[in-house]
Amino acid sequence: MNADRRPGRDRAPQGRSDRNRGKPQNTAKFRQKEVDPARVAARDVLRAVRERDAYANLVLPKMLRERGITGRDAAFATELAYGASRAQGLLDAVISSAAGRPVPEIDGTLLDVLRLGTYQLLRTRVSPHAAVSTSVDLVRAENGMGPAGFVNAVLRKVSQKTEEMWVDELAPSPAEDLVGYLAFQYAHPRWIAEVFRDALGGSAGQLQALLAADDERPPVHLVARPGMMTAEELALTSGGEVGRFSPYCVYLAGGDPSDVDAIREGYAGVQDEGSQLIARAVTVADVGEDSGRWLDMCAGPGGKAALIGSLADIDGAHLDAIEVSEHRAELIRKAVRDLPVTIHVADARSSGLAPGFDRILLDAPCSGLGSLRRRPESRWRRSPRDVDELVVLQKELLSEALRLVKPGGVVVYSTCSPHPAETTAVVADVLAEVEGARQLDARPLVTVGELEGELLGDGPHVQLWPHIHGTDAMFLAALTRD
Repeated sequence: MNADRRPGRDRAPQGRSDRNRGKPQNTAKFRQKEVDPARVAARDVLRAVRERDAYANLVLPKMLRERGITGRDAAFATELAYGASRAQGLLDAVISSAAGRPVPEIDGTLLDVLRLGTYQLLRTRVSPHAAVSTSVDLVRAENGMGPAGFVNAVLRKVSQKTEEMWVDELAPSPAEDLVGYLAFQYAHPRWIAEVFRDALGGSAGQLQALLAADDERPPVHLVARPGMMTAEELALTSGGEVGRFSPYCVYLAGGDPSDVDAIREGYAGVQDEGSQLIARAVTVADVGEDSGRWLDMCAGPGGKAALIGSLADIDGAHLDAIEVSEHRAELIRKAVRDLPVTIHVADARSSGLAPGFDRILLDAPCSGLGSLRRRPESRWRRSPRDVDELVVLQKELLSEALRLVKPGGVVVYSTCSPHPAETTAVVADVLAEVEGARQLDARPLVTVGELEGELLGDGPHVQLWPHIHGTDAMFLAALTRD
């Protein structure tokens, strides 16, 4: 946020002489060269997200590589594409007010640029003149003078107020609707803010801290593959810092993770520290005599399977990994190369595997509400209906996990969502239905590094949070059966 921003005083550059109007193709080609590649890439990412339901975090890295955009330009493109995607709801409200029309009535190609321009005006240090003029150039190159004039007028009106001023004008009253106000201020759909409030026990202070953390670009977490390199070695070679909790985690201060030699060579990967803790938890649980039969029930795309497989290799165990999608199964094969892992392409509810597993990880398909900061456009695509459909699947998978685990073995149930319907409610319902099943205290499974005591809550489950732990909002419960 930039509370000290002042409205821009410079006029946006006007179009070139009228003699160019009869040559739209040449003008577009000429004007395109005048816009920096970072903004063009960011615009193209927003277009892919809008037109094809693409994922920004998948489209952008490939685009940057193909176009040879590196260094500061790559960082700027990333900030614009991810930031504008993350803040879309707030940006659209401002654009609609400044344009005097609902956002659905604005042409999509213009809306992409308006979102980029508005994001720069409200949430970056880019000067108002540069934010407006470069946006106008983008539109003029493709759409001509008329649409460019519309974009110029809207953005100049946006630039007359700071983000805080727009929030005060457009958000619900905090005195009458605090949740609605915070949801608008930190660019979240209201229903998601309500879910977070409920999961936090109704604390308004905690809710504001969580939404603020969720509205920020997340740090990059690396994982050192056990048996290949240590976190200390990874930190030294990557220029990062050893993590607070996971013994395999490194915080990368900046740059492109793909530039890290250890990642290119397969000795390390990119993985949120919370996910590392979940994967580690299933390997340290007390299961009595361990026969070495381990299972990852929903293994795609393979990050947790790679970490568990590395630990299985050290312990002389073997990991079976189930994935219903052949495409995601191929991703697992690449991630677990040379590790003692067997991949089964099957529905985990009816995999055909024999019971008797010592350790089972069920990282269940979920709404992903806990990783919204890493999937910037996802918050605007989700709906409460998604959760209702997933809960049925989660219960079926957890019931099957308890059938497959040996008596006295451990099932670690996890979701990248703090939604009570996907977490504690699923566990409670399955425990009531499966004879002999009971819940264990999961806190000892993640008591490592600085993670202990109050940071782990009252148990028996563990809920991690971006604003408290710096991780995705991962949920963990441990179950067994007699």
